[in-house]
Amino acid sequence: MRMMVLDLETQKSFDEVGRENFRELKVSVAGLYDSAENAYLTFEEKELSRLEELLKKADCVIGFNIKRFDYQVLQPYCFANLSELPTLDLLEEITKVMGHRVTLQSLAVGTLNDSKSGKGLEAVRLFKEGKMDELKKYCLDDVRITREVFEYGQAHGKVFFQSNRDFKIHEIPATWRDLKPFLRKPGQVQQTLF
Repeated sequence: MRMMVLDLETQKSFDEVGRENFRELKVSVAGLYDSAENAYLTFEEKELSRLEELLKKADCVIGFNIKRFDYQVLQPYCFANLSELPTLDLLEEITKVMGHRVTLQSLAVGTLNDSKSGKGLEAVRLFKEGKMDELKKYCLDDVRITREVFEYGQAHGKVFFQSNRDFKIHEIPATWRDLKPFLRKPGQVQQTLF
């Protein structure tokens, strides 16, 4: 089974383009973990067609807020309809169970005793300053954390987050322990993405 974990950073912020103008944010860098290669990869804006070709080969693409953010920003660069990719959005699944959103940072602290290396606006600044190596490192750190939270949930049937209100650690059932609902169906890619 070929799993891919995706995260991307943008060239602009919502303050610059407006809250609903995802397409105008533009991709600065995309990070990907590909289980078939056991490798972390990065793609700059000019390399996104290569990323699209890889994503079409995934049995499942995993991300955090991937459907409402990453796919929306990436879609203008792609011929395929990204919403038809077999996708597990960890934030979407957690929100269904909890009734509210949590941050990747709160999951990193609660589940992994780890922390993100920065915040999204720092990624925009790094791009504007031309610090692409630092930007790629930041993006791949988010990919790594997303992958590790996903894997922990699969192995243990639960993940944890640290509340911003009481700073206590709370348990969340991992609905993705059974991956079947999120996997590509036989022939799905060929029928819907080309």
